[in-house]
Amino acid sequence: MAKVLAVCISERKGTIKKPVDHIDLRIDHGIVGDAHAGAWHRQVSLLADESVDRMRAMGLELEAGVFAENILTEGIDLKVLPVGTRLRIGSVLLAVTQIGKECHNGCEIRKQTGFCVMPTDGIFAKVLEEGTIRAGDEIVIEK
Repeated sequence: MAKVLAVCISERKGTIKKPVDHIDLRIDHGIVGDAHAGAWHRQVSLLADESVDRMRAMGLELEAGVFAENILTEGIDLKVLPVGTRLRIGSVLLAVTQIGKECHNGCEIRKQTGFCVMPTDGIFAKVLEEGTIRAGDEIVIEK
């Protein structure tokens, strides 16, 4: 079963996101209280813990949110999902809008290792149906 391991937000862009108890998502907005919210295509970022494990294998101790992901997942290969894929997480419905992104010039992880998983493994989505997401929620791919 695919599930949410952690949900994270940051109040300012360019900072590490911090784990929170839950996130509230709104249509045409994204995550309430998150710096990246807005009427654009990258309202929510997701990253698989399996991808983070590749970085941990380099000797790094990495907590949820360090890659600026809003949702840390387990049991789903996010990077292979095509744009347009719909993900149901509790009452929330997300649509995948982008796979990967350019790393910030100052990415601390890339500076330490010369590599970062977010540009290839992170995905972005917009909110189609709003609600609340918590760690432990199941993730279902809808057709």
